Amino acid sequence: MWRQNLINMKKNLNLGVIGIDHGHIFDMLDEMLKEGCSCNYFWSEGSPLTLKEFNTKYPNIKRKTNKKEILDDDTIDMILISSIPKDRANLSIEALKAGKDVMVDKPGCTTLDQLNDLKKIVKETGKIWSVNFSERFHVAAVTKAEELVKDGIIGKVKQTMGIGPHRQGNYERPDWFYERESYGGIITDIGSHQIHQFLVFTNSNNAKITRALAENTTRKEKPGFQDFGEINLTGNGGHGYIRLDWFTPDALSTWGDGRLFILGDKGFIEIRKYTDLAKSNNGNHLIYANNDEVKYIDCSDVKLPYFRNLINDVLNRTETACSQNLTYLSMELAIKAQEIAEKK
Repeated sequence: MWRQNLINMKKNLNLGVIGIDHGHIFDMLDEMLKEGCSCNYFWSEGSPLTLKEFNTKYPNIKRKTNKKEILDDDTIDMILISSIPKDRANLSIEALKAGKDVMVDKPGCTTLDQLNDLKKIVKETGKIWSVNFSERFHVAAVTKAEELVKDGIIGKVKQTMGIGPHRQGNYERPDWFYERESYGGIITDIGSHQIHQFLVFTNSNNAKITRALAENTTRKEKPGFQDFGEINLTGNGGHGYIRLDWFTPDALSTWGDGRLFILGDKGFIEIRKYTDLAKSNNGNHLIYANNDEVKYIDCSDVKLPYFRNLINDVLNRTETACSQNLTYLSMELAIKAQEIAEKK
């Protein structure tokens, strides 16, 4: 009780990091530090490819040889996790059991059994398990689109189309990147982003996967790798189509021309997340058209609400950043779509 009262008096959080295998840890940690959080310790298994950059960027964050030292530290409020995807669920469960709230990189888990275990532990502990769907939470244009849709600028949303292109050679890849069991498959991994956005913009709280496909046509020497995926799904608020790939050409200025299209019954929105092809190398472009106007919005100065909201949720035991049920459903649908694609 004394610790909870202490948290309620605070305005920011003390963080611990467990697992830095994926580069998303930098964006996760940077945004929380910008909001005033502190972080003194990290732990990670072995020598991940991100280790040198992490030590250079955060020289004051010291590595612990045993993650238990972080989990048992009563001064730490929240754990950030960006380990190998297959390990994220178990690390999250350890942190939750230790009385910590958790922000974990997507995918937050890779199997339905893991998801069910997480649901059980969250219910038992009352702690927050937040999956950082960065293509929503780190993209200011998506934040702006949520505002516009809420204001009815394009009427009722009927469908979303989300594409998640990536470049294989963007940086050196670890061995686990090519192991199906380790990363969870292209739909579980990348597709969880787009499924999450589909649920948000169609305001769906249940959905069915009507078609899913995953294949590897370019890296036969890496049989666990998947370079292309597709998903069709229908929710109680609308329809969705998703395309995922690792085919971004070398000449493109960024790792992928990620886009989101939102169709309403009175207009539509297009988001160009990371670049405006052949026009601008900057991201966060939003264009909408409705019955009154066609408008372009540069969203680069739009504030990202997820991180401050999540901090407040930990301090106040609320659900403003993202509801727990929405997080569960996003991962459940992604894993089920992966299973359908692989005909399991």
